[in-house]
Amino acid sequence: MAEFGGRVRSVWRRTLSLSWPIAIQQTFNTLMRTVDLVVTGLFSPAAVAAVGLADLYAQVPLRIGLGLGSGAIALSSQDTGRGAEATRDRAITQALLIGFAAGIPVTIVGLTLSEPLIALLGAEPDVVEIGGRYLALVLAAAPMRIVGLVGARSLQGTGDTRTPMLVNVGANAINIAATIGLGLGLGVLPELGIVGVGLGTAISRTVEGGAITVAIATERTDLSFGRPRSFTITRQLVAVSLPNVAEGMSTSLANFPFNALLLTFGTDVTAAYHIGRRSYQQVSGPLYRSYSVAASIVVGQELGDGRPDDARFSGLAMTALSVLTLGLAGGILIVDASRIAGLFTDDPATLEYAATFTRVFGVSMFWFGFFFPLSGSLRGAGDTRTPFYARLTGTVGFLLGCSYLVGVTFGYGLPGVYAGIILNYAWWTVVVGAGFLWGDWADTAATMMSERASDTG
Repeated sequence: MAEFGGRVRSVWRRTLSLSWPIAIQQTFNTLMRTVDLVVTGLFSPAAVAAVGLADLYAQVPLRIGLGLGSGAIALSSQDTGRGAEATRDRAITQALLIGFAAGIPVTIVGLTLSEPLIALLGAEPDVVEIGGRYLALVLAAAPMRIVGLVGARSLQGTGDTRTPMLVNVGANAINIAATIGLGLGLGVLPELGIVGVGLGTAISRTVEGGAITVAIATERTDLSFGRPRSFTITRQLVAVSLPNVAEGMSTSLANFPFNALLLTFGTDVTAAYHIGRRSYQQVSGPLYRSYSVAASIVVGQELGDGRPDDARFSGLAMTALSVLTLGLAGGILIVDASRIAGLFTDDPATLEYAATFTRVFGVSMFWFGFFFPLSGSLRGAGDTRTPFYARLTGTVGFLLGCSYLVGVTFGYGLPGVYAGIILNYAWWTVVVGAGFLWGDWADTAATMMSERASDTG
């Protein structure tokens, strides 16, 4: 028992060592979006709804970046564990090049079709106009947004979580300052309103992508760029990344009909949902995202070092830590829901709905505690299909299916939507839990590493 406890504490110490820079990074990420929402809330509820709807499309470069980042962190952590630095450098170089290229068509679509995209969701004309201007600016920075995400994951795979933190905190500080200064017209700066909020995001994402590229290219980090010359690496990157891109896209695409469903209950309900969503992301996002990334790093490196049993133990130990801390965060959301929601709006109707959505997300934190470290462990091994299946089936079956069936067809209204949200996250946990306990993810990682070792390019 003493030996078991010592192993658990060792994993927890390593997890916390890797996680705290990621948690700070994610805190500033969510703080940046929270400031955007707070500043936007000073304009009108329509502006809040517009930014919330525009962010559905703005998630496209995010999902592409995180998807490619999952491939980068899997290969980077595994090759770091087995000491294959040349192969690792070629892999992350390919990931960055693919990411930048993938962002170009996203920018073109954003600059030409932003308002029609918002109108597709059934928004009112003033929401369409406001959201279209904001969306065009955000998507203009799509290539550099993806590069920043992939570069950060590549560095994290080596165990360097501090460099991405420094870059991201600096970029988000610029974003926050620009949003407040340009959005509200402080000092000598012009008052640009929603355009200022979008411009702040575009500037900061461009700075972030450029800074992470410079960090990799210099001696500041252990990584460096290598000339791509192995099709095996390309194939593995695509094979690992595509399910994760699809996973994120399935969630993002489901948000379109889900938000259309919310709009049938009124603009104030839609705004309230986005306030509740932003509230839980600000309170708990730094935790569950850092646990997910840390699990990918630890499991990937231990598999690379030929220790699958230790990788399995570490994944479970990190999950226990995650459930404890996220359970506490969920309790805070439930108890202080009204106070937290009140930071975003003073409209009575919107505030009441927002507090309820915040409590719903607070209950869901229990399931988040299981899902994110387990899915991160699977991704570190190169298994991105199981988390994809979990999200796809849960989102379609519960977030959309249950919410519409119970809320609209059976006439229970918003309580049906609340149930759909909670059951969605519970289902995610069931699927990835089964995949982690009984899946062949360790063999998957071993096969991938064997292929890369036999192909020197």
